[in-house]
Amino acid sequence: MKDNFTLVTISKNVTSSIHFGVVNGSVNNESTFNCSHKPSDKHLDAIPVLYYIIFVIGFLVNTVVVTLFCCQKGPKKVSSIYIFNLAVADLLLLATLPLWATYYSYRYDWLFGPVMCKVFGSFLTLNMFASIFFITCMSVDRYQSVIYPFLSQRRNPWQASYIVPLVWCMACLSSLPTFYFRDVRTIEYLGVNACIMAFPPEKYAQWSAGIALMKNILGFIIPLIFIATCYFGIRKHLLKTNSYGKNRITRDQVLKMAAAVVLAFIICWLPFHVLTFLDALAWMGVINSCEVIAVIDLALPFAILLGFTNSCVNPFLYCFVGNRFQQKLRSVFRVPITWLQGKRESVSCRKSSSLREMDTFVS
Repeated sequence: MKDNFTLVTISKNVTSSIHFGVVNGSVNNESTFNCSHKPSDKHLDAIPVLYYIIFVIGFLVNTVVVTLFCCQKGPKKVSSIYIFNLAVADLLLLATLPLWATYYSYRYDWLFGPVMCKVFGSFLTLNMFASIFFITCMSVDRYQSVIYPFLSQRRNPWQASYIVPLVWCMACLSSLPTFYFRDVRTIEYLGVNACIMAFPPEKYAQWSAGIALMKNILGFIIPLIFIATCYFGIRKHLLKTNSYGKNRITRDQVLKMAAAVVLAFIICWLPFHVLTFLDALAWMGVINSCEVIAVIDLALPFAILLGFTNSCVNPFLYCFVGNRFQQKLRSVFRVPITWLQGKRESVSCRKSSSLREMDTFVS
């Protein structure tokens, strides 16, 4: 039976908390301060359409990555295994978007029952963490390839076979709170059955703040430290390399790609995690401003949307820009790909070991 979360007033950030229903999904039934107006939801009209656009684009590009990997003959490289798992995680994450688009279309009224709420809520959280963790693995792998090229050449795919299950296990553990608490509850004030995190009422604020901070730390701060450290290390190492002609061009391309990876991660995920942190401060009573809550309410759906966009960007950062991508695509589909011709030039066989290992960026 669905419990009623009767809201005498808008408590803390009830509407923004239901926005978090897509990723965080909390709602408070205890009022700590009053906001006298009901926030407008007109800005949500565009969200379902944008969700479907991201779903279609992301599904297509990640399917290409998975297809290329499955059709690839011979032993798989460590970097290719990470890219494949990243694409799988992104595909599974994107597969949930049609349901969340419907959720927004019906203004947070969940139509699919409590089981689907728990399953798809957990599924989304699991694959969000898996995607971010595999991006981190890719960063460390590329750092090793550039800084220690001769050691990285001796890597075997079986090494990735240990890391990949560990990453998926970490993602599963990170999603356990969602699996345990996610449920459908009736929000009488809004007249909806919302898919939320049904924390114990007596500890609701503490649980909400704790889960929000966990997402900040595991889903952004720690991965960003690894990603930024690895790519700044790559940049520092390559700038020391005396490169001329084609080697210099290759080095500059690699530096641009390294910067693009860091910037893409920050641009796609920073807004969501800033709002998540502000939400945690609200639950802890640090923020007691209705104006701040209104900003969170307005911005959060678009911040979540931006986070999902990262799943569309990843194939372009890790696969499609590669020197060998055109050849792989031709070998799989056996058709000329004229739109990929561009101005690519083969890199001199005399390039340094570090630059040669930068094929990892694009394999």
